[in-house]
Amino acid sequence: MTRSFGQDMVRHFLSRERTGHSLAPDLTRFAARAVMSACLATVFVWLLAQRLTGINWADVHAAIAAVGGLHWLAAIVATALSFWAVGQYDAVLHRHFATGLPVAQTRRAGICAIAVGQTVGFGLISGALMRWRMVPGQSLLAATKFTAAVAVSFLAGWAVITAVVLVMLPQAPVKWAGYTVLLAAVALFSFAMVARPVRMRLPNSFAVLQLLGLCAVDTFAAAVAFYILCPAGVDLTFAQILPAFLLALGAGLISGTPGGVGAFELALLAMLPGQPTAPLLAAVLAWRAVYYALPAILAAGFAVRGPVACRQPQSDARHLSDPTDLCSPKAGLLHQGEHRLLALSGAAWLCARTSHFLIGLFDPGRQATPQTLYALRQTARSECRMPVLYHISARTAALARKLGFAAVRVAQEAWLAPTDYQISTPPRAGLRRKLRQAQNAGITVTTPQTHSTVPWQQLDQIAHSWATRHGSERGFSMGRYARSYVATQMLYIAWHLGQPVAFATFHRGATSWALDLMRHGPDLPDGVMHLMVHTAIGDAARQEVAELSLAAVPDFAGTRCGGQRHRFATRWTQRHAAGLAQFKCSFAPRWRPLYLAAPSTLMLPVACAAITRAVFWPKPLRAASRPGTAQDIEQDHDHYEFASRGGAWHRRQNSPAARGCHDQRCPDPSVVHP
Repeated sequence: MTRSFGQDMVRHFLSRERTGHSLAPDLTRFAARAVMSACLATVFVWLLAQRLTGINWADVHAAIAAVGGLHWLAAIVATALSFWAVGQYDAVLHRHFATGLPVAQTRRAGICAIAVGQTVGFGLISGALMRWRMVPGQSLLAATKFTAAVAVSFLAGWAVITAVVLVMLPQAPVKWAGYTVLLAAVALFSFAMVARPVRMRLPNSFAVLQLLGLCAVDTFAAAVAFYILCPAGVDLTFAQILPAFLLALGAGLISGTPGGVGAFELALLAMLPGQPTAPLLAAVLAWRAVYYALPAILAAGFAVRGPVACRQPQSDARHLSDPTDLCSPKAGLLHQGEHRLLALSGAAWLCARTSHFLIGLFDPGRQATPQTLYALRQTARSECRMPVLYHISARTAALARKLGFAAVRVAQEAWLAPTDYQISTPPRAGLRRKLRQAQNAGITVTTPQTHSTVPWQQLDQIAHSWATRHGSERGFSMGRYARSYVATQMLYIAWHLGQPVAFATFHRGATSWALDLMRHGPDLPDGVMHLMVHTAIGDAARQEVAELSLAAVPDFAGTRCGGQRHRFATRWTQRHAAGLAQFKCSFAPRWRPLYLAAPSTLMLPVACAAITRAVFWPKPLRAASRPGTAQDIEQDHDHYEFASRGGAWHRRQNSPAARGCHDQRCPDPSVVHP
C-alpha cells in the first residue's frame, strides 16, 4: 500500500501537462504563498524579539524544568483528545461530501495533515499534500479542495466558539468583538442557507452542529494542554486563560506562519499584560513541544510509511436503474430524474434527499425487514442525514416503531382490484352518471400505441395551461409533466371534436398500477376524468392486474375512512379535501392508511416541514428530464397532507396556489377534483 511520494508528485504534474494544463499557475501560486508566509514569519519573529528584549532565558529554562512528569503526561492526553477531534472533523466533512472513503483512513489523514500543516506552515499546501499522500486514489486537486473546505469551516467554527467564550465569561476581554462575531455568524449562515452564493453543497444543520462540537473539543483540549503546562509563576485560572488562548490561537492560524510563531506569542502576551513574561513564555515553549513538535514527528513517520490498508465496511446501499422489481409502481418517479433507487439489504427502495433527511418513499420492493431499515439508517448517517419514511404502509410503520422510529398516519390511499371491478354496483351510481355525461358530450378515450403517435404539442399546451390556471408547481413525491417522463407511463388521452382535451398517466408495476398525472384544458365537459380512469381500470382488468391505486387523500385528526361512504369529519378536510375524496369515492375503492416515520417524535414536525418545502418549492428538473417543455409542470392531485390553508403567499409565482376545481359546477375553488 505504500507509494513513492516523489513519484506521485511527478505523475501529477505530468498528467497536468498531458491534459494541456499549464504548470505556471500552480508554481506561481505556490511561490506567492511561500513568499507571503516567509515575510509574515519574519515580521512576527522580529516583533516578538523586540517584545522579549531583556528576558532572562535561564528563568525560562528553569520554569520548563519545573513542570512535573504528570503534567507532561496530562498535556499529552489532552493533545491526543484534540487531535482525535481533528480526525473526526475530517470524517464528518467526508460524510458531508459523500466521498465514500473509509472513515479510519480519512481520520488518520486529517490528523497527519493538521499535525504537519500547523507546524511547517503553508497549511493549504502542506495539508493537501499530506491528505493526498495518506488517502490512495484521491487526486491532489480533490485533496486541495478538501483542505480548503476544512480550513474555512474550522476558522468559522473557531470564530463562533471564541465569540461564545468572550460573551459568556465575565472576565473575558473585548466582549464587543464576541457580540459582533456572533451576529455576523448568524447573518452569514442565514444568507448562505437562503441565497446559496457558492456552487457547492453547504453543510446542513446536523453537520454544522457536529463540526462546531468537534471544533470546541479541539480548541478546549488544546487550551487545557496549555493550562496544564503553565508553571507556578503563571497565577491564572482556566477561565482567565481560555479567552486569551483562543484569540492567540486564531491569530496564529490566520497568520499562516509555521506554528503561528510570533503571532501567537504576541497576541497571548497582549491579552495577559499583568503576567510575568518568563513563566508565560516557558508555558508556550512547553506547549509547542507537546502540541506541535511531537504530533508533527509522529505524523511525518506515518507519512514516510504511507497509507495503511483500511477495510471499508461493505454497504448494502447501491444505486439501481430499473424500478420494475418494486412492489409499488409509484417508484416510477425514478424516471423523473429527481430521486434515486437504492438497493438496501436485498430490497429496492426509492429514496429522496433533502438537506437534512434521506427519505424512503413508499414501501420498498419486497417486504421491509429490520436489516433494510438498518441499511437505510446507515446510508443516511454516511451522508450526515437522518432517515425518514414517507407514505409507508401500516406493516412498515409497525416495523419502524419496533426499531425506535416515531410514526404518524398522514394519508389514506384509495385502491381497488380491477378484476373485481363492477360498474353496476350501487356505490358506483354517481360514477355511472358521470360516464353517461362524458359519453353524451362525445368524449372518447384512446391509448397511443407508440411514442410517435402521441400528440405531444397538444399535451404540452394542456399541461402548461393546467399549471397556469392552478398557479404553481408541485414536486418531490409527485410527478411533473415532461415528455420523457410520460413516455415511461401508461397514457390515456381524452378527445373531443377531434382535439385532445385531457390526459391521465399511470405508473405500471409488475402486478399493480398507480394513478399519477391528470391534466385537462379549460371548459372541460363533466365526467371526462372519470371516463379516463374507468377506461384504465378496464384495461388493467383485461391484463389481470391485481391492484390499481387511485393515489391518496390527506388524513388528519378526525378523518374517518370506513364503510361505503367516506365522511371527512374535520372542517379542514371538508373544505380542502372533500372534492378529492368525492372523486375517488365515486369508484367505491378500498382504503388503507399511509404513515410518516422519523427517528424521534421531535423530528416528525421537522421532517414534515422539509417535505412541505420540497413539495411546494421543488428544485428544477434537469434539462434532460423535460424535453419539449418550456418549464417544469407538476401535477397537483395528491399529497396535500402538509398543505396549510390557502393564503396570499400561496398565490405567489413558484409557490403553492389556491386549489382549483376540476368540476365546473363546483362553487368552491378550494374543493379539488383530480
